[in-house]
Amino acid sequence: MPRTRSDEVLSVAFVVPLQGTTGLYGPSCLACGELAVEQLNAGRGIAGKQVELVVVDAGRDPGLVADEVGGLVESGRVQAVAGWHISAVRQAITRRVGGRVVYAYAAMHEGSDATPGVFMLGERPINQLLPAAHWMREELGVGRWAIVGNDYVFPRVTGTTARLALEDTASEVVSETYVPLGTSDFSSVLSDLARQPIDGVIMLLMGQDAVHFNRQFGRSGLSADLPRLSPAVEENTLLAGGAGAHDGLYAAAAYFDVLGTAESTELARAYYARWGRWAPALNAVGESCYEALFFLARVGEVCGSLSVGAVGALESGHFYSSPRGLMRLDGNLLDQDVYLAAADGLEFRIEQQIARAH
Repeated sequence: MPRTRSDEVLSVAFVVPLQGTTGLYGPSCLACGELAVEQLNAGRGIAGKQVELVVVDAGRDPGLVADEVGGLVESGRVQAVAGWHISAVRQAITRRVGGRVVYAYAAMHEGSDATPGVFMLGERPINQLLPAAHWMREELGVGRWAIVGNDYVFPRVTGTTARLALEDTASEVVSETYVPLGTSDFSSVLSDLARQPIDGVIMLLMGQDAVHFNRQFGRSGLSADLPRLSPAVEENTLLAGGAGAHDGLYAAAAYFDVLGTAESTELARAYYARWGRWAPALNAVGESCYEALFFLARVGEVCGSLSVGAVGALESGHFYSSPRGLMRLDGNLLDQDVYLAAADGLEFRIEQQIARAH
């Protein structure tokens, strides 16, 4: 019997934002995804098969994204799902295809998702936002926080987690404000912040919304008194905001372009060799897409296939190395090293490692 295309190629629904609030991450996602595929296909691919990406635009309404992914899975066009997208999109996808295919969710997230076959690869509050808030309390004296975030599941659950986690510490969340995705005018939010008894702002804003907020925050003069902390601001956000928008801005993430570890340097060397000096920013979002595809390869190597039934062979506690350093599987979550960085114009400066894979 002749071999079919499905015998030779493993197709992945690569769900990344190409428009909307988070669309500015798209070029980095695509460049890192294509590099990962080229490197995988130069070796054993995934589970012995060559890899191809079927790009799905995650910048649309979550229901539309889930419908497209559902159609691809149900028709057999793809055999796995991976990529960076907001958690509202993830929830819509898992409702549609959860338990049918392995799903490598790359983004930072608000907590666990017990859907069979779903792996949550990004940072989470316990190893990202909370250690960063502790560092800023110790180093900068920031004890009273205001939260400003987008109005969907990740910012709201993360905000609640931060408020509850800080209740019995020297820090506290004084207020929480959530605005729709696509907000560009933060004048009323900034006026409220100026009147509040706070020492800093936790930003849970995504993409272009964070760009608008940072520009207006900088123009308001609040930067001199209120440091900002974000788990989502990355190199594209700095470039889009401009050098004057980021005084007192800190970001917590498992990857930065300036990280400078042996593992991160290897990825950066390959990335810029492939795409050149004017490549899309190499950032935590793009690297997480690269991470997700190599994670699928790890699953295929250990389990022999990407079937949901087979992935149980990847036991909790499994360690492997990636551009982020040592990664440890904790159920369907990943523990990883996390760093705090200060914005320095259009770049970051690493201040401290705040969490370790353990």
